Amino acid sequence: MLLNHARLIRFFTDANEVVGRKKLQKMIYILKKVGLPFNEKFGFHFYGPYSEELTLRIEELCNLGFLTERREKKESYIQYHYILNDEGRQFLDQAPDDLPVCGDLVQRLNDQSARFLELIATMLYFDDLTPEEVEQKVTEVKAKANYKQEEFTQAWQFIEQLKL
Repeated sequence: MLLNHARLIRFFTDANEVVGRKKLQKMIYILKKVGLPFNEKFGFHFYGPYSEELTLRIEELCNLGFLTERREKKESYIQYHYILNDEGRQFLDQAPDDLPVCGDLVQRLNDQSARFLELIATMLYFDDLTPEEVEQKVTEVKAKANYKQEEFTQAWQFIEQLKL
């Protein structure tokens, strides 16, 4: 159990802060898809791949005082900021983890918008399909997002770079 929590804390040592619950979900999903040992199970949800397990683990880490959750009121919603704190760093000193060094990858993901990560994660969710079928499926299930061909092209390039 603690190993999964430690992996998330290690992730936050690289990310430091993640702005948005959706973005956090997509970052962990993408990292899992490229082979990092995150054990959370994901299913398809309104905003693409989603893990209830991840949500619960993040809540636990916040309740234990290892992560700080800051809420920022926007015009019509609340934006969540997740920040690693000193207690989380101290926990990681005591709890071993097996997450490989991936700071550059975590930072590259964190630099992207939640919308772009949602597109990438959704495309990776349908990775058993051909590229054409992936684009058609994403267009169907994410019709309200109205992704343009240019966004698909950028996403394919980003995915290709992830497979280093």
